[in-house]
Amino acid sequence: MLQTIEQINNVVNNFIWGVPAMICIIGVGLFLSVRTRFLQIRKFPYAMKVTIGRMLKKREASDGALTPFQAVCTALAATVGTGNVAGVAGAIAIGGSGAIFWMWISAILGMCTKFSEVTLAVHFRETNANGELVGGPMYYIKNGLKKHWLWLAYLFSAFGVLTVFGTGNATQVNTITTAIDSALYNFNLLSEESAPTLNLVIGIVLAALIALILIGGIKRIGQVTEKLVPFMAIIYILLAIGDVLINFRSIPAVFGSIFEGAFNPAAVTGGAVGSFFMSMKKGVSRGIFSNEAGLGTGSIAHACADTRKPVKQGFFGIFEVFVDTIVICTLTALVILCSGVPVGYGEAAGAELTISGFTSVYGGWVSIFTAVAMCCFAFSTIIGWGLYGTRCIEFLFGTRANKPFMILYALVAIVGATMNLGLMWNIAETFNGLMVIPNLIAVFLLSGVVVKLVKEYFEGEGKTK
Repeated sequence: MLQTIEQINNVVNNFIWGVPAMICIIGVGLFLSVRTRFLQIRKFPYAMKVTIGRMLKKREASDGALTPFQAVCTALAATVGTGNVAGVAGAIAIGGSGAIFWMWISAILGMCTKFSEVTLAVHFRETNANGELVGGPMYYIKNGLKKHWLWLAYLFSAFGVLTVFGTGNATQVNTITTAIDSALYNFNLLSEESAPTLNLVIGIVLAALIALILIGGIKRIGQVTEKLVPFMAIIYILLAIGDVLINFRSIPAVFGSIFEGAFNPAAVTGGAVGSFFMSMKKGVSRGIFSNEAGLGTGSIAHACADTRKPVKQGFFGIFEVFVDTIVICTLTALVILCSGVPVGYGEAAGAELTISGFTSVYGGWVSIFTAVAMCCFAFSTIIGWGLYGTRCIEFLFGTRANKPFMILYALVAIVGATMNLGLMWNIAETFNGLMVIPNLIAVFLLSGVVVKLVKEYFEGEGKTK
């Protein structure tokens, strides 16, 4: 039975994350870029000025809402995660260093996709029975498209609920236990026999923390993410920059290999990765998996922002993809490639490849930091996806379903800490990909609304900037 489920899932997964998804995501990103006259490039300095300026302003949000800074931190909590550490390593190993070039291309187009998603989410949001602002793909489908498209909103929400337990929770908790276990093994503080007991304790502690934060409501989620996300991202960025600067002599050769490998992977990988399409596919899919542009999930957090200007909040979408993929993913790639650690091209690789890039420069002590960083990245992802799952379940069954969902979501942490998750990870990845389809159809059909809102914004407030 399990084998049959695995075979069916593999067929669907390869289809979704294969050529169709690449064409849809890149195609819609290109279509939106053309329609907005490449707003993400044209107005990039303005987008950075507006977003960073608003993030530095300290202010309180009204009840049932987040400040714009808390909204971007909650969205970044879900995107800046293990994909930035393990995902990039996997892309390089299987697709060659040229995969990084395609990751950049998907990020440039993804900036416009995410800008559109956030703008639409704020424009078409509602206030729920608890007085909280709610929005996201299901709401811009419901309020922006004709009634015969409503089934797409339910489809997105159903896929969202099925995704969060795996992608957002169990696999992330598994990452936390693995990181803690490996750090303790390194210093001979843990034995094979006591590991299962420790993992169970970790699972119970995490379940309690997740429940406390989520049941505390949108305000508590915002308070946690606005402290955790900047802390973990800044420390990771600083250590990565230090690593790259120590190996600065390798930088020109590394960039050369990225550009050459993008179009001729075999020349860089010694023939282990010979397919141009494999390099492109890995770069694009890992980029999307990291920044979630096209998935629509980040817009759920932004819809909670205490703002009346959809386009102004939309600029955070550009900022997010830039920070997540252009900055953090690129730094991870440079840590691996500049340090000169051996890359087993053509073979699967994960966080251990990134960690060896750090340890080759800083020594063994950095494994403690990487364990802490992986725990922070994974925990922030759990909180971000907890919000997404709550909004999806609420759309399907109303606010009365929120608390039971949060308790169940918290308890899944114990499963994640104590079980083998190979199949669960693959199934969650499939549902993750399925969320893309209803969202991209909606964003494509509502592109005219995005163009209209952008035009109105730059004829008004944005005119003088």
